[in-house]
Amino acid sequence: MADVARTAGVSSQTVSRVSNGFPGVNEETRQLVLAVMKELGYRPNSAARALKRGEFRTIGVITFTLATTGNVRTLEAIATSAAQEGYAVTLIPVAVPTQDEVRGAFSRLGELAIDAAIVIMEVHLLDKAELSLPPHVKVVVADSDAGDRYTVVDTDQAGGTRDVVNHLLGLGHRTVWHLAGPEESYAAQRRSDAWRTALQEEGRVPPPLVRGDWSAESGYRAGLRIADEADCTAVFAANDQMALGLLRALNERGRKVPEDVSVVGFDDISEASSFQPPLTTVHQDFAEVGRRCVEGVLHHVRESTPEHGTTIVPTRLVIRDSTAPPPR
Repeated sequence: MADVARTAGVSSQTVSRVSNGFPGVNEETRQLVLAVMKELGYRPNSAARALKRGEFRTIGVITFTLATTGNVRTLEAIATSAAQEGYAVTLIPVAVPTQDEVRGAFSRLGELAIDAAIVIMEVHLLDKAELSLPPHVKVVVADSDAGDRYTVVDTDQAGGTRDVVNHLLGLGHRTVWHLAGPEESYAAQRRSDAWRTALQEEGRVPPPLVRGDWSAESGYRAGLRIADEADCTAVFAANDQMALGLLRALNERGRKVPEDVSVVGFDDISEASSFQPPLTTVHQDFAEVGRRCVEGVLHHVRESTPEHGTTIVPTRLVIRDSTAPPPR
């Protein structure tokens, strides 16, 4: 900065005002300073700025995996929304969902130059890990049951599931089978609980729960078992990938969709409309979840006494060709 000021014949304060885009600098002087900056290759020192201002304009994101559609699309939305607010994103992956790994991720969080963090993981692991969050870091938890301890942004898991059950019962199916996600998943548990409750409220007996691990392969293996259930005419899969595997299994066993069995997924991935048949599914607005997460952490950063609470992002049922009335 001193070199620029000396070459341009102005004060260091003027160089600072120009580099920070502050008003009150004569346009001719501003252009001269900018030209000298370019000539000398001057770049503002972002680290020094951060130390001086006490803010880093960076959001940390902690997540278990980038193998699931929800995490990838939520992270993409977080990065986009943060950039629009002038913030960068630092990704802190947790290789294995163990207490030690979670503790290690939060230790790294405390060492990094970040202002806030968005956590995409099951909150019970935060509890078990006995975490001590860095005091200066503001936290928002996505898709987890954190109660009033953190600000939470969640998809309407229960509402989307009720829409599925009501749709299938409305078509005339006597009950709905459920291909659930892994037991340790908060989203999977919310969907299976809502499925069971929705059936019971209509006086229907829930069939035995069948579990997968979110993958198409697990949906295929579970589908081979479900296909042997002669009284099964409708299945709600907890995500679209498992629904894809289920469709393959039913086809191999000679059970047509939707003539013999109706199938519904959850997520509305971009390929869902290209399944055979096109998949009826619950649309999740991952872009809105990511935007609300960024909005939440920045509210924490900017407000001295922010309130904790839960923001629920609505879902909607997208009806395609994989559902129909049951066979007579």
